[in-house]
Amino acid sequence: MNTEVTEFIEQITTPWQIAVAGQLRQLVQDSIPDAQERIQYKKPHFLKNGKYAAVISPSKQAVSFTIFNAAALDLPDGVFEGPAERKTIKIKEKDTPDYEWLAGLLTQASAEL
Repeated sequence: MNTEVTEFIEQITTPWQIAVAGQLRQLVQDSIPDAQERIQYKKPHFLKNGKYAAVISPSKQAVSFTIFNAAALDLPDGVFEGPAERKTIKIKEKDTPDYEWLAGLLTQASAEL
């Protein structure tokens, strides 16, 4: 795990966002064991074979999680935003995300990377 990504997550000021970002990071590591982590564009990016797989992006109201290479995913309406090739879910404070489901989507999307 990249120390810059660890420091980024630890410097988030809202406790629930720290927990969500940490959970998402672990989800990426479990789903893509050889993922490379780095801070790019001031956010944690996760790459597989040098190609973007996922991004974690905290904001005031949510923690966004973007899955790349998402065009072939079967996604429910109204949950994700963005163009076909990358889909973003915004997790808010009171949400209870299905991390196992997200991990499955990430595994599927990154299989071809």
